[in-house]
Amino acid sequence: MNDEPVIARIRLNPHSREVQRDLRDATEMHRTVMRMVPDGLGDSPRSQAGLLYRLDETDSTSTLLVQAHRLDPARLPAGYGQAHVKNLTPMFTALRKGLAVRYRIALNPAKRERLPLEAKGKRGRIVPLTGADADQWWLRRAADSGLQVHILTPTNMPPVRPRGKNPDGMRHSLIRYDGTATVTDPDALHETVLAGIGRGKPYGAGLLSLAPAPAA
Repeated sequence: MNDEPVIARIRLNPHSREVQRDLRDATEMHRTVMRMVPDGLGDSPRSQAGLLYRLDETDSTSTLLVQAHRLDPARLPAGYGQAHVKNLTPMFTALRKGLAVRYRIALNPAKRERLPLEAKGKRGRIVPLTGADADQWWLRRAADSGLQVHILTPTNMPPVRPRGKNPDGMRHSLIRYDGTATVTDPDALHETVLAGIGRGKPYGAGLLSLAPAPAA
């Protein structure tokens, strides 16, 4: 596969039955975006493909962003939406220390529950974080990823739950962060964009989008 990924920006067709299904069911959405990557990728095809995605919605449009080492939008269902594919190499080439950027990312901030000493050997539940705890989680992950965040604007997104799980089971509580930052470590940031951040990647979390910030 290519060393650098591509990203597809797909403006979804609201009249498509497949789109309507996928917007209701995160498992079906994951299955649909996986159609765009090559077959035969082994036991962990999403990871092997480097596939990440995010759904950006406004009052009037739904846009699906899909990133992977290789994508073929022609494999989407007929009438699913209009796709435009862009190579991300120029973005990586432009990364440098001190560069001011705008960012967007949907995340599943979470931590593992601490158990009492008598529960030694057992693992606690994964607990979603909210509010200031979630904000601090993102700030730490951003710093580790080569970004010094200046502005963060959180937007709570509808939680997603894998289809077929019981209502009390694990769900992915997504928060979208928008803001500005300065690049502190271009190499670390490059790797983070490739790998994504946090849990919930099969359900639309972890894709970090970057663009140059306008001059002050």
